[in-house]
Amino acid sequence: MRVFVAVEISNKEVISLIKKFQSELNLKAKPVEPQNLHFTLQFLGEITEEVSKEIRNALKTIQFSSFKVNFKGTGVFPKMKFPRVIWIGTDNVGANALTDLANKVQQVLSPLGFTPDKPFKSHITVFRIKNKISDISREMEKFGTNEFGSQIITNFKLKQSVLTPQGPVYSDIEEIKSKP
Repeated sequence: MRVFVAVEISNKEVISLIKKFQSELNLKAKPVEPQNLHFTLQFLGEITEEVSKEIRNALKTIQFSSFKVNFKGTGVFPKMKFPRVIWIGTDNVGANALTDLANKVQQVLSPLGFTPDKPFKSHITVFRIKNKISDISREMEKFGTNEFGSQIITNFKLKQSVLTPQGPVYSDIEEIKSKP
């Protein structure tokens, strides 16, 4: 099974503002479905059921307090002239809290042989671009400072990803909740 560790976006107001942004950005790109919006804390790839149990046990040892994330700003990976992903970012406080949580995930999964393929950057992917499109700097300028509301983060999840021709289908394997 193909798995990753994520914080889901569940605030309906935030999701509504993201959907509005997706509809206003005039691109030939596939928007990420509202139910799939998340921060990837760590992508783990293909694992066995046995390894899944070890991962779940390791993740359950993580202790964290709930925290607030303000969604603001937009950007692209790798660059405006050749975008593959369009994302929404966070404020610094939320980014730091998400980075701390991603580091905790990394620390408990490292002994199991999992290391991130790139440093964590707090962002929500809102478009995936398969075909080459031209420079989108001008289009993105309109949304650079947009705010998309906030959400209190109270949990994270180990999720399974099944790739289909219509896009990925995610399901929950384990949920780890914040401590009071």
